[in-house]
Amino acid sequence: MNKGEKLWLTLSFEFLLEESARIHGHLCPGQVLGVKMSILGLREIGIKDPKGKDRKRIIVFVEMDRCATDAVQSVTGCSLGHRTMKFMDYGKMAATFLNLKTGKAVRVIAKGDSRQKAKEFFPEIKNKYEAQLEAYKIMTDEELFDVMDVKIELKPEDMPGRPLGRVKCDVCAEYIQDMREVYKGEKVLCRVCAGGGYYKPLKDVIF
Repeated sequence: MNKGEKLWLTLSFEFLLEESARIHGHLCPGQVLGVKMSILGLREIGIKDPKGKDRKRIIVFVEMDRCATDAVQSVTGCSLGHRTMKFMDYGKMAATFLNLKTGKAVRVIAKGDSRQKAKEFFPEIKNKYEAQLEAYKIMTDEELFDVMDVKIELKPEDMPGRPLGRVKCDVCAEYIQDMREVYKGEKVLCRVCAGGGYYKPLKDVIF
């Protein structure tokens, strides 16, 4: 990598971090990790312009509902609404970046010991979050992340675009899109009525 490329990467990181913090509402260690994670993931799968000419070639799977996810969305342009971001509720500081054109996919995982290393970079900073914030900015990708080559098999109903199906639940009469229905005998059920919902309707609720 020549000096010009290094300078460009530095300027790009600073710009992306500033934009991410603006969208998220504040600057925090998670924002730094998310921005760096995204830059690394995009580079590994050969995506250079995620919000421009490459915007229809990328899907990101995020494994955490934390600050870093906002940073990943900010950098990649991927979102739940566009069906280009998939939320996998694993509780892990990790994200997988998929190039739809080539099939290349990598999972980028934040190393568990990066927090401890951050203290070593700035021992004079007593606040651990401030120390992490400053350390993550200068720590290398190798110090911060592990990169795992993975294979992703997307179903047609999980791809961006118009819904492939729309059916009515036989119990609650609400409509279900994207083939998320459950079949029990002759009945078509939504996941809530099939017993897998995150909420439980109250009998005395009046709509």
